[in-house]
Amino acid sequence: MSQAFHADSSDLVVKEVLSWELFGTASRELAQNIADSDFEPEIVIAVARGGLLPAGSLSYALGLKLADAINVEFYTDVHETLPDPVLLAPMIDTESIKGKRLLVVDDVADSGRTLALVMDLLREMGADARSAVLYAKSASVVSPDYVWRRTDEWIVFPWSAEPPVTPAGA
Repeated sequence: MSQAFHADSSDLVVKEVLSWELFGTASRELAQNIADSDFEPEIVIAVARGGLLPAGSLSYALGLKLADAINVEFYTDVHETLPDPVLLAPMIDTESIKGKRLLVVDDVADSGRTLALVMDLLREMGADARSAVLYAKSASVVSPDYVWRRTDEWIVFPWSAEPPVTPAGA
């Protein structure tokens, strides 16, 4: 089994820390902003991996059962990225999203390059796509449609705050 690398931010003095409890609050507040808008999504699309938990939370909060994910790799460590975001298999079913209203969810629009890639791809496939993120940074090349909070600090999410588990006794 190949294990995903964990980005350790313990050496950073200043950072934004999102607890599990605050994640619940953030999800409900972000969902309310979406519900109060003129957009009624039909399908939630998570940008995996960071967007998986926020997307699941928003799909429940908005009462949407249809959900999917698109896999993108970009960050390799704290403040370290690949030269460009890379789409990973499996790919989303393009026929099922044509003409649909999609809510694309990620944890953060940092540089915004991942979100831009996904949004452009889905729109080219004929979808009406809007984006929602927990956090947006000022350096982002895209302005997400829905944002819970803005920061320029490194963000520690509760699902990636600790290293991966290993077999007991290993």
